Amino acid sequence: MDSISAELLVTMATGAAGEAGRQLWAALSGLVRRRPAAGEEPEPATGEVELASLAEAPHDVARALALSEVLAVRAERDPSFLAGLTRWHEQARRLETGQGDTSNSISGGTQNGPVLQGRDFSGITFNDPGQGGAR
Repeated sequence: MDSISAELLVTMATGAAGEAGRQLWAALSGLVRRRPAAGEEPEPATGEVELASLAEAPHDVARALALSEVLAVRAERDPSFLAGLTRWHEQARRLETGQGDTSNSISGGTQNGPVLQGRDFSGITFNDPGQGGAR
């Protein structure tokens, strides 16, 4: 499994990914706090301390790196945690922002109306009072 990037953890911790990101942060918190099944050896480092630390200072990349590292170590030692973390990471990567290329161009003629160029937009509406009848 790829390591969890500090940028992704910061995005989730700060709420920059919106409601879906907040839900993923809650899911990661639940996964980290999950106790081993009966008969399994408890992990020496579960990630709870690092998770709480990042929650206190969600923009702190060093804290995000510390959480990423302990998640990787725990995943190496605990197959069920690895499975859960892999599923979480697959979902979280779909929301990851700030990475990837975008190419925008407008050509030909005159555009009447709003133009939005960029990447990863959500919750945007355009209200044009000129449409739908005279005022």
